[in-house]
Amino acid sequence: MAKIVSNFFISLDGVTESPDQWHFPYFDDQMGAAVEAGMRDATAFLMGRRLYEEWAAYWTTADQDQDFAKFINGTRKYVVSNTLREADWNNTTVVSGDVAAGLREIKERTEGTIQMSGSATTVRWLLANGLLDELKLLVHPIAVGHGQRLFEDTPTHRLKLVESETFRSGVLNLTYVPDVG
Repeated sequence: MAKIVSNFFISLDGVTESPDQWHFPYFDDQMGAAVEAGMRDATAFLMGRRLYEEWAAYWTTADQDQDFAKFINGTRKYVVSNTLREADWNNTTVVSGDVAAGLREIKERTEGTIQMSGSATTVRWLLANGLLDELKLLVHPIAVGHGQRLFEDTPTHRLKLVESETFRSGVLNLTYVPDVG
């Protein structure tokens, strides 16, 4: 049975939006190794509709020699959406209707990890519905001050820290799991 693992670049003030505007000065070999480890474990990738539309437009036309382009274009992808009718990006399935039941079925028949990157709204929904198994945060030592935060107007969710590492850049590599008891 697969685990759903969500990954975020996140600022100290909880911002996850537009990491391309604040994240790159902190990207180094340690962070690269952490990101690569997540890709190595992934047997599928899960995303919301907005991220799907952005990434499908970009990664299908990007330089296909890039490691991430090879990974994401070749990996099985699932898109959570009740508005997207079809997905043209290869290896992509739209999960709609009773999304919770659909994702439970996908987890049951999949080995390894179903990775996510971004899709804060989807992650909040997964956590609220008991479907998120791990939350991996690369916490950057910067306060962005504006933008979508990972947790906005959400109920309380107890999480348990199961791994932590501090990179030379000051970025914290944190792994949480839902604390159900």
